[in-house]
Amino acid sequence: MALCPSGWSGCRRSVVSFTGRQSVISDSFYGHGVASKRDRVQLTHFQLDNYGPWTTSPAPRRETELQALQARIYASVSDFVGGYDGYVFFDRFDNMVAVTDGIDDDDAHATFQDRIRTQFPITVSAGIGTGETPASALERATETLQTAGSAQDDSRTEVLARNGTETTSGELAVVHFDVVDATGTYTDQVSAGDATVVIKRVAVELASTLRAEHGGVAHFVGGDNIIAVCPPITDEDVEAVRRTIYETTGVELQAGIGTGQTAHEAGYRAKLALEECRETGDRIRRTPQTPPLDHG
Repeated sequence: MALCPSGWSGCRRSVVSFTGRQSVISDSFYGHGVASKRDRVQLTHFQLDNYGPWTTSPAPRRETELQALQARIYASVSDFVGGYDGYVFFDRFDNMVAVTDGIDDDDAHATFQDRIRTQFPITVSAGIGTGETPASALERATETLQTAGSAQDDSRTEVLARNGTETTSGELAVVHFDVVDATGTYTDQVSAGDATVVIKRVAVELASTLRAEHGGVAHFVGGDNIIAVCPPITDEDVEAVRRTIYETTGVELQAGIGTGQTAHEAGYRAKLALEECRETGDRIRRTPQTPPLDHG
């Protein structure tokens, strides 16, 4: 079962290997094997095991307790991935998405699953996917979990599955968006409910546009901030996306762009670039890769 009582003893880990831990993509997904290819980016799809049924067994649990549990598990995932210079998006909380370049050893994921089992009354499965784009890597990661069984199947516990190559190479881009003068336009002027609707609509439109046009994965991360992980992207591409969002929602965005070998490296540069937008009034800025980053 997903929940192991009495100190969570007797939990099982199901390891699904679609590559035989070789650099070959499974025939079952793509119709033919693809020999030894180093993809650009790795994403991990973390999924709480049998979580929906657990929340109502033996009786429905208090919503505040569930929200607190989800937040604590997310914090643990964030600490784990952040230790490898990755990024985590809370997504739907029972499903979390992480950029995990640098975690090439699947044992690290397995050790983290053990930690979750010992600290919380729930277990977690992890699908690892690599691809040329973040969107394709996430698709592969999700497919490994779906192939292993339903998220609400109590016999599918602590799956650790990989689909794609074991190492990645190449630059990653992070684009950090926020709403121009969100405080003056929304936070201080309209109700909290209205402001939330606006920001969430922008986040959905932005995620859809970047996924369709650039293979990017974008998530709302709080406040008026949306962070996108993309293949290398030009300033002109970002301007076109900004224009599309304005035409669709009437909301103007500004964007900082950063590139690097890890999500943290690229994301920190994107954050610095966004600060320059706020200071200068420019709508798009990019932090160059040199000089080296100074994290203070």
